Amino acid sequence: MSIVRTAALAAALLTSTALPALAQTRAETLRHVTGAAINTLDPNIPGSTREAFGLSLLTYDRLLSFGKKQLDGKWVFDLDTFKPELAESFTVSPDGLKITFKLRKDAKFHDGTPVTAEDVKWSLDRAVTANVLGKGQLLTGSLTSPDQFKVVDAHTFEVTLPKPDKLALANLAVVYPVIFNSKLAKSKATPEDPWALAWLKENTAGSGAYIIESFKPGETTILRRNPDWNRGSAEKPAAFKRIITQTIPEAATRANLVEKGDADIVIDLQATDAADLEKKGKLKVISTPQYNSITFVSFNNQMPPFDKLEVRKAIAYALPYEDMFKAALFGRGAPLYGANWADGKAPTGATFPIPQPLKTDLAEAKKLLTAAGFPDGFSTTFSFNVGQAGTAEPMAALLKESLAKIGIKVEIQKLPDAQMSTLINEKKVPFFTEGIVAWLPSMDYFYRNFYIGPIRWNYSSINDPQITDWAQTARFEPDMAKYAALGKQLNTRHFELMPQIPLWQPSQDAVMAANIDGYVYQFHRQIDFRDLSRK
Repeated sequence: MSIVRTAALAAALLTSTALPALAQTRAETLRHVTGAAINTLDPNIPGSTREAFGLSLLTYDRLLSFGKKQLDGKWVFDLDTFKPELAESFTVSPDGLKITFKLRKDAKFHDGTPVTAEDVKWSLDRAVTANVLGKGQLLTGSLTSPDQFKVVDAHTFEVTLPKPDKLALANLAVVYPVIFNSKLAKSKATPEDPWALAWLKENTAGSGAYIIESFKPGETTILRRNPDWNRGSAEKPAAFKRIITQTIPEAATRANLVEKGDADIVIDLQATDAADLEKKGKLKVISTPQYNSITFVSFNNQMPPFDKLEVRKAIAYALPYEDMFKAALFGRGAPLYGANWADGKAPTGATFPIPQPLKTDLAEAKKLLTAAGFPDGFSTTFSFNVGQAGTAEPMAALLKESLAKIGIKVEIQKLPDAQMSTLINEKKVPFFTEGIVAWLPSMDYFYRNFYIGPIRWNYSSINDPQITDWAQTARFEPDMAKYAALGKQLNTRHFELMPQIPLWQPSQDAVMAANIDGYVYQFHRQIDFRDLSRK
């Protein structure tokens, strides 16, 4: 079927989907297209998509949500500030071990049931006890046991920590710790399913800004506004009365729909399409570097020849960074190469990643390869998954061409996503490209989750005692000067060992109708529709 024909059918579906609400004007309905699927209504279910995470922000409340800040003129979420949702206020004890939340007394679930501290207790108990995705995430904020959660009274709730943890509050603002209508959820539970996982996958028990009107997994989701919702800083219901999200697999079709006005917003176009639409000037394009992500070239540091530091460094100096950046992303993002470090030391320690002092230097690369014992080079494979082909394929072709100049012969392997994931999990891929995203982009979180231990997310399989010790120490370091000093040590050590080569932070291109306002780049790389309005 042609792209034009597909676009026409998709536009017709978007239009016909809205027919039941004839009283609603076009201005009151937001139409969103996405390439992926919303596959569950419970973000905690293993296998949940990012689109499902995004939906849960609309249908459920949490105690808190992130504030926002400007980064290079673009609005992004702010890890260090919070705005209330179900919590009217919160206080942290002087020793940092107890957080007390005062809940809103006017908050109600979609069925009219008042929200109480008992609901918060049941929901957080579920998040750390059931076989759900939230368990591993909340662990990073020292939230691990139901014993830490206490109901003081109907509208007062306490969280106790074993140690002061700077990421405890932040973990309560991510997608997993949603607050369920516990009475409704428990009525749907069974002895075999005490946390109602099966029922909540296909039904909601929330208090959020939107109510599910229609849910067809992998196809279309229709939401209607909750008129009683008044959370966050706005203290009023969301701007749009209705939101229609439709899955359109073809990126070109999504671009066509938003260009013609048959869709209002899309965030997962190809970089070429986003650049083309931006150039035409009829739509609003907000291009935000994903400041909590990294695209990298990785080595398995335990597999020859990549267990040799000189080999890893030789490849780092042989990559054609600028050409890869332009070919893969058309320059849409933030480079993580080309920095200047005095004496090879990281200039700052408060953040990670930071641009590294790398540039193409084939003479230095050849020298390092000879020092590693490979004066004539060697042969290897370079792998990426099919889902990344749009950016990884042109980048890989340039990598292969450049490494050939220093004698390294590369066979490119384009693998199915599931196969690539399995091989990475089993630590069987020697040389590849991948990306990581930290929902909570603090320096120690990056190092603890991606550069320590025999876990899947330690892509490089690095096992360095200094990195492990410094990262674990930084986690609980309350003195920010000492924390930054540890970060500087970690960033310097990371560059010295070269377990991976950070390439860039790709931009998220949000393409929308010119009259849409309020877009904020969010931690989970989805749209918070509660922020949006139409001028």
